[in-house]
Amino acid sequence: MRRGKRSGHIIISDRDPGLPYSKGLMASQVMVSGLSPYRSYKVAERIEDQLVERGVRSLTTEELQALAVRMIEEEAGERYARNFVRWQGVARLDVPLVLLIGGATGVGKSTIATQIAARLGVVRVIPSDSVREVMRGLFSRELMPTLYTSSFDADSALREPPARAADRVIVGFREQTAAVAVGLRALIERSAVEGTSSIIEGAHVVPGFLDVERFADRVLAVPVVVTVEEDEVHRSHFQARSADSSARPFDRYLSNFDNIRRVQKYIKSQALSHDWPVIASYSLDQTIAAIIDLVVDRATDRLGQEDKRPEAVLEFEGGKTR
Repeated sequence: MRRGKRSGHIIISDRDPGLPYSKGLMASQVMVSGLSPYRSYKVAERIEDQLVERGVRSLTTEELQALAVRMIEEEAGERYARNFVRWQGVARLDVPLVLLIGGATGVGKSTIATQIAARLGVVRVIPSDSVREVMRGLFSRELMPTLYTSSFDADSALREPPARAADRVIVGFREQTAAVAVGLRALIERSAVEGTSSIIEGAHVVPGFLDVERFADRVLAVPVVVTVEEDEVHRSHFQARSADSSARPFDRYLSNFDNIRRVQKYIKSQALSHDWPVIASYSLDQTIAAIIDLVVDRATDRLGQEDKRPEAVLEFEGGKTR
C-alpha cells in the first residue's frame, strides 16, 4: 500500500490497467451484503474517507475488500459483513442462481425481486404474470379459460363446478398455476442451459407445482414464499399500489381481498408441506436482507464453506491484510 498526498485518484493496483477507486462501484459490491443502496454508498464513502485520511494512493483489491468488511461491520453489524465476505466465495459458483419468489397478490414480490436483482447483479427478472400473458397468445380463452383471469378470481373461469367441499377460489388458482408452471419450468431450464442467473417472481411460483430438485445439478435454485400476515397491512399495500398506478385500481383488489387472503393461506400451507422457506414481510429492507441471507446460506452450503466471522477471513489493520 502506497501513501502520499491527499489529492488525486486512489488506484487499485492489481486491476488492469490500475483503475481508480470508485464509490459507485464499491457501493454496488457492498449491496450484496443486503444493505440498501443508500447505506451501501455510505460505506463506500467511509472507505474513501479512511484512505484519504491515511494518505493512501494505491492498494490491492484484497486490501480494499478487507477495509470494506470493517466498514460494513461498523456501519451495519456482523451479519452484513459476514454476507459480504461469503458472497466473494459465492461468486465462484459454476452454476447460475435461480431465485424463486412466490406469494399472493400484493405482498411486494415485484419490488423485492427488483431490489434484490440490483444488489446481486442479476439482470433477468421475470414475473410469472408475463409467462401467463405469453401463454394467452398460445391458448385461446375457450381452451384454457383460467389463463384469462387474475390469480385471485380464477374460479370465475372454471368450466365445471368443483366438488361441494372444495374451495372454488383455490381450485381455480390451482388450475391456473398448473398451466403457468409449465412456462416457469422452461425458464429455469433456460437459465440452466445458458448459465444465466435469474429471478422468477409471482403468485404462480407455488411449492408443489415446481420441482426445483430436478435442476439441482445445473442451477442453484433458491425458493422462498413471502407473506404479509396482518390483514390491514396487506390491505394497505393495495392502496399504495393504486396511488402509484391508475391501471391497478384499489377497489378491484379490495373487493377480492378475502380471495387474495385465501390464496395466501394456500400458498403458505404448500410452502410448509414442501419445505420452502416462508418469510413474513414486515419491512422491505428486512425482507430483502432475509432473502439475501438465504441465498448466501444456500450458496455457501453448496460450496462447502465453513461459516466464519469476517475477521477470520479478512482483517484490515494498519493498511495490511492478514
